[in-house]
Amino acid sequence: MTDRYASFVQSAAGRALVKRLGLPDPPRLRRHHPGDPLLPGPALLGAASGGRLAEPLAKMLTAAGVELTDPAATGQRYGALLFDATGVTDSTELRQLYDFFHPQARAVLPSGRVVVLGTPPRECATPREATAQRALEGLVRSIGKEFGRGTTAQLVYVSRADGTADDPALAAGTVTSLESTIRFLLSGRSAYVSGQVVRVGSGTASAPADWDRPLDGQVVLVTGAARGIGAALAKVLARDGATVVALDIPAAGDALAAVANDIGGTAVQLDLTAPDAPTRLAEHLASRHGRVDVVVHNAGITRDKTLGRMDADRWDQVIDVNLSSQERINDVLLERELIPTGGRIISVSSIAGIAGNRGQTNYATSKAGVIGLVDSLAPTLRERGISVNAVAPGFIETRLTARIPLVVREAGRRMNSLAQGGLPVDVAETIGWLAWPASGAVSGNVVRVCGQSLLGA
Repeated sequence: MTDRYASFVQSAAGRALVKRLGLPDPPRLRRHHPGDPLLPGPALLGAASGGRLAEPLAKMLTAAGVELTDPAATGQRYGALLFDATGVTDSTELRQLYDFFHPQARAVLPSGRVVVLGTPPRECATPREATAQRALEGLVRSIGKEFGRGTTAQLVYVSRADGTADDPALAAGTVTSLESTIRFLLSGRSAYVSGQVVRVGSGTASAPADWDRPLDGQVVLVTGAARGIGAALAKVLARDGATVVALDIPAAGDALAAVANDIGGTAVQLDLTAPDAPTRLAEHLASRHGRVDVVVHNAGITRDKTLGRMDADRWDQVIDVNLSSQERINDVLLERELIPTGGRIISVSSIAGIAGNRGQTNYATSKAGVIGLVDSLAPTLRERGISVNAVAPGFIETRLTARIPLVVREAGRRMNSLAQGGLPVDVAETIGWLAWPASGAVSGNVVRVCGQSLLGA
């Protein structure tokens, strides 16, 4: 689906009209292409006094090919601003972030990146420290709305390596677990992710031999893979080296086969609501691959009506496909130990599950349930070395959103910090990051892919 307004804005006449009338100004976003550098320009790294991550992070960035520059350089433009705020232990020390960001607010290149690193408030030693660390969320979300021109801003809470210590060796180990997240957030893969809080824990992470193929050797199941976000998912995961098992209902068989053939994967036609679906799927994965390293629950449907006019079938169908089928499949795959240590479960939620949506009580309920699934499974699966996360897309340009009435569609596109809808590939890239073996320390997160939508903010 084409965003004609965004295309018009890129023209000379469009630029003049936007400037004169103060209309939304959708920037051209930097998206990922294999072989791209992480950033279009150098990065500036700052730190609060006593920060525990700046030194090992600088080494990691340099090894990744990122040029770190001196803040005293005159007229310098930056691809990213990064700040280690783990040393902030009192609200009075938040001034250090002002002192870092204030002079650089207009020095970020288009589609630049802002990343602030903090300590999870629950791990802080004092109430004052926890208060100051929680304050970082307001700073980051405001920067995401202020800097403009496609710049995104994120807060990454990084668990202390042993829960308490600040030993440099332990900090270095923490940065190893952090690397996949930093690479994702700095790169074009995160083009439509902004204003997010990501929590990096103490799980095991293994860096790939090639960061352009971070899923080499992985077997990945994608449900709802025949079209839209699912098809984009299959392509991105295959591009990153995975063997993709693409699943969809029999009625979508032709489209599903085309996707599987295009990526060199395999197609499975299966109705996930069938009573024997989990068993049949488990048997297929066991016989063909012996395991499944990553399970991506993407299959979903809508059956919209206001609650007072909704019949029971509409309610039951949406809950069953979008939520209950995920639970049944997880139960069987985990019980049969087909998801090994280091495995990943990733579910597609929605901002409707966070903010609610008129006419979609069934859909919003199911998508909020997906978030509950992540919250409840993460502590249990951590003991088995398996991560579980969710992504919550906002307005994504698909055949479904193309059917939305014009005025509502335009509002959905513009009511975010990037003033445009996202693309299916934006959701796929985010799921790809969560699927990487290098992202083992990222679990229990719900990451919105919504351009920092005002809905649910």
